[in-house]
This record gives sequence, C-alpha cells and structure tokens, in this order.
Amino acid sequence: MEILGLIILWIGIGFSAVGILGLLRLPDMYTRLHASGKVSTVGLIALLLGAALLMPSTLLKVVALALFAMLTLPVSTHAIALAGYRSGVRMSWFVRDDLKHRETVIDAVELAEERSAA
Repeated sequence: MEILGLIILWIGIGFSAVGILGLLRLPDMYTRLHASGKVSTVGLIALLLGAALLMPSTLLKVVALALFAMLTLPVSTHAIALAGYRSGVRMSWFVRDDLKHRETVIDAVELAEERSAA
C-alpha cells in the first residue's frame, strides 16, 4: 500500500508541476485558468488519494475534502472565467464566441424590462 500511495502522490505532484508550467507558458487568462482548474482538481484528488493510502486513519477526512474539491473547484474556475469575459478580458485568439449571442440576448431582455418599468 505504501508503494501505491507514493506512486499516486507522485502523480499528483506531476499534475501540479504541469499546471505550473501551464500558468507560465499559456498565452491568456482563459487558457491559464483552464490549466490551473484542471490541475487543482485532478492534482489535489491524486494527492488526497495518496495520503489516504499512506494514512488509512484519515480516510473519512480525505473523502470529505475530495468531494468538496470536486464540487467547488470547477464552479469557482467557471465563475472567474465568466467574470473575466464580462469585464472584457480578450482571448489571444479564438475560433468562436459561444457567449456573445447569450450576452446580447440578456442585454436586450434587461433593456426591455427597463423600458417597460419607465
């Protein structure tokens, strides 16, 4: 179990190292956020799993932390990306903008509500 725990810990460390390289090398906020979001989730889960294998007495705490991380980390990454998009942070390049139409529809609905209220 110790060898398996150490292997999984090293996998978590490897994911973290790749994420740091992604933060340093990727061109814009969105791709950097993608790299850090994946690393924080997958790397942390691997580190927690390795720790649980090395210290079986902490299994319930590790499972609770892993569930909390799996539920909250992707949501927070999405919220940061959406805030960046709404504040006008540009992508270095993109093929299509899936949110452009959605934002236009939301703005039109808000404008219609403002006119009907006046």
